[in-house]
Amino acid sequence: MYKLMLIEDDALLGELIQDHLERYGYVVHQPVSFTNIVEEFTRIQPDLVLLDINLPYYDGYHLCRSIRKQSTVPILITSARSQELDQIMAIELGADDYITKPFTFEMLQSKVKATLRRVYGEYAIKESSNTCIGALCLEANTLTITYDEKKRELNKNEYKLLKKLMDQHDSFVSREELIEEVWDSVTFVDDNTLTVNMTRIKSKLAELGIEDAIRSKRGAGYMFYSTAVAED
Repeated sequence: MYKLMLIEDDALLGELIQDHLERYGYVVHQPVSFTNIVEEFTRIQPDLVLLDINLPYYDGYHLCRSIRKQSTVPILITSARSQELDQIMAIELGADDYITKPFTFEMLQSKVKATLRRVYGEYAIKESSNTCIGALCLEANTLTITYDEKKRELNKNEYKLLKKLMDQHDSFVSREELIEEVWDSVTFVDDNTLTVNMTRIKSKLAELGIEDAIRSKRGAGYMFYSTAVAED
């Protein structure tokens, strides 16, 4: 039985979300006070966090960053803010997904179920071996990429996306395939979510000194070019 922490300052909406998710067998905790949310998170130790952005005292961005300092628990942002910049900021701070309000309870439950399955269930990362192309190695156990004695950490979504591309290097992988690989659903995933994650991966590769390894083509998807990391 999974424990969820729902951080939502709209009392009526919070009650409706809690009632709906509890029908599916989840244990849902809502904070007693918005002044001590991180402390409550530490006490509850939830398996997943549903986090609004517009909150009293501390906004969702601050809380996302604070939670990430102590835990890799999946965080789903729920917000009425629909601008791409808001989604970019949330994912940059460590959120796993971004759900724009208004949403249906069925869609929310589907997102929760898919995320829990991806992190803890049948689609959880189980590889013990590394994936290497040239001098670049993707390490499964530590979720890191190493190149030329430099290393960068990835989150679970970034790891799965990069592994998919490296496994099928020098061939285009469609956006639909990538979305299904990570989020288990094309229907409920905002296309911007994939774009933001790919941008983060490219940025981390650039920090290692790898430029233009991942390229995109409209209608074809993304490709990992093995020549960009070929050993001398």
